[in-house]
Amino acid sequence: MPEGGPDAVFRLLSRCSRSVHMPDPNDSIGTTSKEKGNLTAILFFSFVAALGGFLFGFDSGVINGTVDALQAEFNSSEAGTGFNVASILLGSAIGAFFAGNLADRFGRRPVLILTALAFIISALGSGASSGSAQFVFFRILGGLAVGAASILCPAYISEIAPSGIRGSLATLQQLMIVVGLFMAFVSNYLIAGAAESASETFWLGYGAWRWMYWMEIVPAVLFFFTLLFIPETPRYLVAAGKENEARTVLERLKTAINIDDKIADIQSTLEKESRPSLSDIIQKHTGQVHPLVWAGLGLAILQQFTGINVVFYYGATLWQSAGFTEASALLTNVVNGSVNVFFTFVAIALIDRVGRKPLLQVGAFGQAVMLGVMAYAFGTAAVAESGSLEMGETMGIVALVAANGFIAFFAFSWGPVMWVMLGEMFPNKFRGAALSVCGVAQWLANFTITMTFPIMLENIGLGLSYGIYASFGLVAFAFVMLFIEETKGRTLEDMSRDAEATTA
Repeated sequence: MPEGGPDAVFRLLSRCSRSVHMPDPNDSIGTTSKEKGNLTAILFFSFVAALGGFLFGFDSGVINGTVDALQAEFNSSEAGTGFNVASILLGSAIGAFFAGNLADRFGRRPVLILTALAFIISALGSGASSGSAQFVFFRILGGLAVGAASILCPAYISEIAPSGIRGSLATLQQLMIVVGLFMAFVSNYLIAGAAESASETFWLGYGAWRWMYWMEIVPAVLFFFTLLFIPETPRYLVAAGKENEARTVLERLKTAINIDDKIADIQSTLEKESRPSLSDIIQKHTGQVHPLVWAGLGLAILQQFTGINVVFYYGATLWQSAGFTEASALLTNVVNGSVNVFFTFVAIALIDRVGRKPLLQVGAFGQAVMLGVMAYAFGTAAVAESGSLEMGETMGIVALVAANGFIAFFAFSWGPVMWVMLGEMFPNKFRGAALSVCGVAQWLANFTITMTFPIMLENIGLGLSYGIYASFGLVAFAFVMLFIEETKGRTLEDMSRDAEATTA
């Protein structure tokens, strides 16, 4: 956890909120001063929702230190091991697909509560599994929770936050994801160190790798109980015809000067004649998928195709392939996680000042350069008789610096900003449906990268593999430049009306 923990986050966000709430006669956006709010309540509700991001990160990262132990425990083949790692992603795609639609039908909060229960059961069952089939079942259940959290947490935060600090608050979700990853790496490192290996016995006669999964139960239980204290979002309540409840929540949030006007503003961006459904992403007058959905799909897929989760899912395996010991590889993961956390704070500080689009462009180009350096370092290394790479001290340092540079560029750009954009770029009337579609695409892209990396590692090596990921960084840069519009400082209702006007 970074120094200061949640309190440091709250202080940083408080400074950001004070700066955007100051009236500025030169402000061309004209919306940031309209929505202020009860900062204490908004921060608390956002932090609770973002705990789903912590579990998202922890659940995604814990597998990193257990890959070899699982292969030995279940006597798995390379393909079987790859599926043990990637199985969570299938569940994540399913969870993301259904979460948005379920949240539109039953509310954001009830679905988040079910998500917390799924996290608890998955953590318990994954650590208790006696075979691959059982393990995959519980990992897929955890994936359902991860997929749902990836969609609902940023959507919830975006729907309660005032426009002036919406980016910073939505980035809190990504901060908690990377803190979750970091804590999973630290937990794995400490447990493996105490047991001398992830495959050895730890407390109460159970294998160390099992305890790595059981550690997740504590934050999952905390997530469940804190969700009982947050309200439903006013935008869902208005869409569900519960204006009085929406009015109560808006009074509590204090994000609107005139609550009746705010409710009318939300109603004007909703389809009154039908309940939200997946078909809402189709434009009625053209019969085609809304252009914003295509933009969201591009962001979701390209975030994964630059290869970020290869580093986080296969980090220990990757560095051992490059000649590192298991202990050194796990320690390298901790360093990577620290860099990830630090630069996510940078994103929180910049996103509502610089904007979303510039961060995405800088991040994409920077990732491409760092991946190119890694491709050169790995591609020019000698191969030992054991099959591992033999890198000189200088080139080993270059590879480590480039890997952490890659993580830094991702952490202040595509990591948080992609989720922020997905949470705010879609019109109110089909936000849930669009998030579902983009969430499925993101997780299927993640699954594709995760399943193909061991095959690429075996057949074409680390150098060419990272060269391919680097090329997608350049594609991502061009995509953002051509197809992504800035959303900084605009209300969700203003963007909803603009989206309809553009395609009318």
